[in-house]
Amino acid sequence: MKFKVGDMVTRKSYGHDIVFVIDRFEEGIYYLHGKNIRLCADALEEDLELSKEEEEDKEFLERIKPKTLDRNDYFYLPGKILHIDGDANYLEKSLKYYKEANIWAIGIHEKESEIACKIGELLREYNPNIVVITGHDAYLKKRGDREDISNYKNSLFYANAIKEARKYEKSHEKLIVIAGGCQSSYEDLIKAGANFASSPKRINIHALDPAIIAVSMSMSDINKDIQIKEILEATKYGSDGMGGIITKGTMYVGYPR
Repeated sequence: MKFKVGDMVTRKSYGHDIVFVIDRFEEGIYYLHGKNIRLCADALEEDLELSKEEEEDKEFLERIKPKTLDRNDYFYLPGKILHIDGDANYLEKSLKYYKEANIWAIGIHEKESEIACKIGELLREYNPNIVVITGHDAYLKKRGDREDISNYKNSLFYANAIKEARKYEKSHEKLIVIAGGCQSSYEDLIKAGANFASSPKRINIHALDPAIIAVSMSMSDINKDIQIKEILEATKYGSDGMGGIITKGTMYVGYPR
């Protein structure tokens, strides 16, 4: 083995566009997950090259650092977050981000295909204001038209999970649903009942994009409509990667401290 588990690599055949981490090596194949992009892949040794973390991503992480609230005489109660993720690595990154924002959040690692079966019970147990349903996905062009949800790796699973969440709470303002992964069927997820979803342009999204929106919604005033363009522009690829509907936030503001 030229490379070892944990090495950061890029693929020559894709122009070194994404930095991956090696998960495992089996029968001559390296299995990879995107360091910061919600993407799984595999490659032969001759296609790989060692890489360092991109400076561009460091700048992005600096830009999205959670803002501190101007407390003065007031106190704030941000919305609670339930984050269900098909990828344990990205779940850990997201939970760290919520912690930096000083927001109550619970993380659950669950296969995309199993989320719909579990989400009702999880919502009843944790009673969040916001639920994130994410993991991996892909538009499988060889199967056919992108308008057909069956031509996606996990979009149907996400749509089913959203529908189950809406059985628990129909109101888009009482429960904010953020759903999808890389290249997900955006229109289908919105129709299923999501407030925010990926991916309008069927592109890959950053590992933290769903969490960035969750934090924004958690810290937005419950009595005011959100500034949707500003929230989407805070994500890695803006409205190409994530889209949604205008609704109100989930944070209560109280007085005095």
